[in-house]
Amino acid sequence: MADIFTLGIDMGSTASKCVILKNGREVVGSSIIDSGAGTTGPQRAFEACLKDAGIEQGQLSNITATGYGRNSFEAADFVISELSAHTLGVHTMYPQARTLLDIGGQDAKVMSIGESGRLENFLMNDKCAAGTGRFLEVMARILEVGVADLKDLDAKAEGTISISSTCTVFAESEVISQLAKEADIPSLVRGINASVAAKAASLVKRLGVKEPVYMTGGVARNTGVVRALEKELGTEITVSEIQQINGAYGAAVYGYGKVR
Repeated sequence: MADIFTLGIDMGSTASKCVILKNGREVVGSSIIDSGAGTTGPQRAFEACLKDAGIEQGQLSNITATGYGRNSFEAADFVISELSAHTLGVHTMYPQARTLLDIGGQDAKVMSIGESGRLENFLMNDKCAAGTGRFLEVMARILEVGVADLKDLDAKAEGTISISSTCTVFAESEVISQLAKEADIPSLVRGINASVAAKAASLVKRLGVKEPVYMTGGVARNTGVVRALEKELGTEITVSEIQQINGAYGAAVYGYGKVR
């Protein structure tokens, strides 16, 4: 029997992610381009994913789009919501997951998942940059470091300089003020990470914590935020091994279900 290849593309607001699955399980190609919907990012992610898998578009059984710009990808055969894609993705890889927290560049969402993998409830915070990757980007720029450096600086902290403002604009002023006082940078970064964690944790608590808890999204790469979240929620958090491409993975799984 010939192998079945399905492609999922997650067109986010700040990045485009793509996954190609073989027979609904094995990831044979993936790509992440730091340009989202409304740019050439989705097409570049699509082409890079095909190249990574070593196959041509004609070998794909179907293409499923999800994310912020899912309705604008003309090559898509199917379209599914972000919530459906993320739920399907994490349930396929981690059937035991009951709560999924996804923190991306512009929003944070928490999903409650039943034993069958059905999405039971969800909450989203998409009206404010606080508690998202955008907040961390703004803070990293002020500190003149890369976003990827925040986890390493956090690990060096001997204390925590709390950021009291929940608004990104006010928090920015607060960090600038701390820098003017020659504050310890690692301790300040730990406070920044803790601020993101507190905002995200409040979302999870509102929905209700069901263990085990899993985390996806670009912010999941920041171990400082993950540790702070575990402290806030009083439970262990497992970071998905495909944290940034979970939505695209779920979309590809959905496409496979349409073939069988």
